[in-house]
Amino acid sequence: MATKRGMNVDLNSVFEGAASQFRNLNPNEPGQWPMLPKLMTWGGLALAMVVLGWFLLLSDAHGVLDGERSKEQALKTDYRGKLAQAVNLGELRKQKLQVEEYVTQLEKQLPGKAEMDALLSDINQAGIGRGLQFELFRPGSVVVKDYYAELPISIKVSGRYHDIGSFAADIANLSRIVTLHNLNIASAAKDAKSGDTGALAMEATARTYRYLDQAEVESQRAEKAKAAAKGKPAGASK
Repeated sequence: MATKRGMNVDLNSVFEGAASQFRNLNPNEPGQWPMLPKLMTWGGLALAMVVLGWFLLLSDAHGVLDGERSKEQALKTDYRGKLAQAVNLGELRKQKLQVEEYVTQLEKQLPGKAEMDALLSDINQAGIGRGLQFELFRPGSVVVKDYYAELPISIKVSGRYHDIGSFAADIANLSRIVTLHNLNIASAAKDAKSGDTGALAMEATARTYRYLDQAEVESQRAEKAKAAAKGKPAGASK
């Protein structure tokens, strides 16, 4: 019992001594404070600086870190895709060459500006060769696209059903690309000379295409650049 009473007396004296160091402190003279108030004051200031630094500096860095982590999955997916391309690079190059050859073949089916007259003559001869009568053959205005030009031709022919069908097949088999649109087939007027009432009349729009020459390509680029500078879309037709 005497030991416990002695320990209580010692603890009380310790607490009393510590509390006495906080009495009558002059806030204007912190350098004259006892050791314990100094240590607790510096500890509180250090803790306040850590908390303040967290909110002012580390919180922004934490936000940046979270943003970079969110990009990690997208970067991994992009890496896997590029890795697959790298593994299949040889096959992709072969496919690229095949596509280029196919495009070259298609370009060969597009006549140049100098060949358009010959193509129009081929269309006309295809109809005459089948015994058809041309009532209308009128080329329209050229429509310039990004990489090619389109020429619509309004045609009206009359003749027998099978001859008109053969004419359409001949158009499809031309070495150059020609397509028929807006077909309208009806009975033709009776031929006054032969009395033939089996004739049909076909109205259609034949569209043929040609590639743009270098001057036209450069003109298209200049128009697009000019339109982009003005903030307006470039016109697609002439």
